[in-house]
Amino acid sequence: MTWRPLNSPSQPDTDPAASRPEVTAAVTRGAVRAFRGLGYVALAEVTLPNARRADLMAISPRGELFIAEVKSSVEDFRVDRKWRDYLDFCDRFAFAVAPEFPQHVLPEEPGLLVCDGFGGALVREAPLSPLSGGRRKALTIAFARLAALRAGGVLAVDLEL
Repeated sequence: MTWRPLNSPSQPDTDPAASRPEVTAAVTRGAVRAFRGLGYVALAEVTLPNARRADLMAISPRGELFIAEVKSSVEDFRVDRKWRDYLDFCDRFAFAVAPEFPQHVLPEEPGLLVCDGFGGALVREAPLSPLSGGRRKALTIAFARLAALRAGGVLAVDLEL
């Protein structure tokens, strides 16, 4: 899959003058759409059993779990080094950034989603590190329960194992 700009020329959504919350919202929205295009469905702001909060957690039709950490700026990346804490709770991990983010500052091991408010692309494949069967089952059930709570209007964020 190759990157192509997804924003409308008349509606730039990752304006360099945009605030971090605006950039985060645009990248998150684009990453959710990119996940959908890859066959995953995603939930935002998911608190994992280790108390870390994943920006996005997605599941494929085969039950593969993919976590994406949204980075809105280089400063955001440099002050937040918790990304390795997510690896025990997913099969794949990637950073999600805006097109103008300097990608060379990110580690090369994780995958990379480049996103704007209209979509995104997986520009670096996220390595597969399969979860154990027991952990996958527990996380999948917790993911489904969290999605059901949210669908029912409950503002839940925690995966309940």
